[in-house]
Amino acid sequence: QVQLVESGGGLVQPGGSLRLSCAASGPISTINAMAWYRQAPGKERELVAAITSGFDTNYSDSVKGRFTISRDSAKNTVYLQMNSLKPEDTAVYYCKITLTRLSSAYLRNYWGQGTQVTVSS
Repeated sequence: QVQLVESGGGLVQPGGSLRLSCAASGPISTINAMAWYRQAPGKERELVAAITSGFDTNYSDSVKGRFTISRDSAKNTVYLQMNSLKPEDTAVYYCKITLTRLSSAYLRNYWGQGTQVTVSS
């Protein structure tokens, strides 16, 4: 089975930095897009950043200039470097990876288990 494992969340003071990682493993053929979402209490899940197989990126306006998404194709891993963190960045962060499995031509979305990021003094 394809599995996504996230790491890197935690508690940080305003203005601080964190780096999230999400590694995919299992019977993977090709990885297409990779993305990070977040969900704050009482709010809907929202897209934070995404990166294509061609390394094109896009960001939500709320994180543009502070967060950087990157990927290591050899490791099937996507990263989210978060700088200048604000209390409003507090949320559970989820990675989503769109891929094809071995012996399949269909793209499927897989989600990580979520990692808590808390920005507070």
